[in-house]
Amino acid sequence: MKRGLLLLFLLSLNLFAKFEVITLGNSGGVKAGTTTSYILRDIGSKEYLALDAGSVVNGLEEALKKGNFKDIKVPEDSNYTKLGYIFRESIKGYFLSHAHMDHIAGLVLSSTEDTKKNIYGLPSVIDILEKNIFNWKVWPNFGDSGEGFKLGVYSYKKLEIGKEFKIEGTELYGQVFPLSHSNYESSMLLIRSGEEYFAFFGDTGPDKVEKSQLLNNIWKELGPKLKAGKLKGIIIEVSFPNSTEDKNLFGHLTAKWLMEEMKVLSEYSGGTEKLKNLNIIINHIKPNFLKNVDNEKTVKKEIEALNIYKIKFLYPKQRESMIF
Repeated sequence: MKRGLLLLFLLSLNLFAKFEVITLGNSGGVKAGTTTSYILRDIGSKEYLALDAGSVVNGLEEALKKGNFKDIKVPEDSNYTKLGYIFRESIKGYFLSHAHMDHIAGLVLSSTEDTKKNIYGLPSVIDILEKNIFNWKVWPNFGDSGEGFKLGVYSYKKLEIGKEFKIEGTELYGQVFPLSHSNYESSMLLIRSGEEYFAFFGDTGPDKVEKSQLLNNIWKELGPKLKAGKLKGIIIEVSFPNSTEDKNLFGHLTAKWLMEEMKVLSEYSGGTEKLKNLNIIINHIKPNFLKNVDNEKTVKKEIEALNIYKIKFLYPKQRESMIF
């Protein structure tokens, strides 16, 4: 009887769950195969959207070792391993927040084994892929436009700021908003399933340092959704410890600057009390090679020390699945 009640309790925890997020890579650089990439799905679907692609196949391999994807069965007539099947068939498209190498390397390297999919991004992102990556100089042209013979594996979808679009092959919809990344355009994707939302941020600096209103515009968009209990979670970067001078941030956040931005979010969501309901995955902490210096531990301590709003900060490792 007790075991049955426990099972019912555990199942009830997911009654209001809407999204699954699996971390394929969460590092801010240096080590190949661990840089920023997540996959997200509506909890009732088996089709994923990739959110950046610094690490794709390597991350999927680690996630399989962890025991994820138990509900995905490889058809008996398939010639592919489970890893190959998930990579080729379960990921239905890629959203690229910007075209820096640590956010696209996994996509580029695995493109030779991929199936036809959409790549969603701002025009600035697609332009870089066309001209500087898939151009038959750096890599064959796996796109449907650009230089030379077009292999056509990827269809480029240039997104309009703020205009909702369907993410083909999934139950998801998206809206893109620009971010400032040290005079370079990055972006945030607001993902909707039904009436629930999840926000994925590419690299971004704080508005005060970037001399921008782009984060402010996003908080204005997200605030009412948080107030209404419809914002299930956020993935956002904190790259450096607080000791990093603003001039050396190069379009990134610290714990201090993240909390400054959370204060702005609270102004649009009805007060700081609403922040207690917010789940935030911290991404993109930059590793280093200094003795007795661990940036990851430092950033975590600084975030928790400044967390006067009682936000639920999360630090999933590569291969971990989280339900929101």
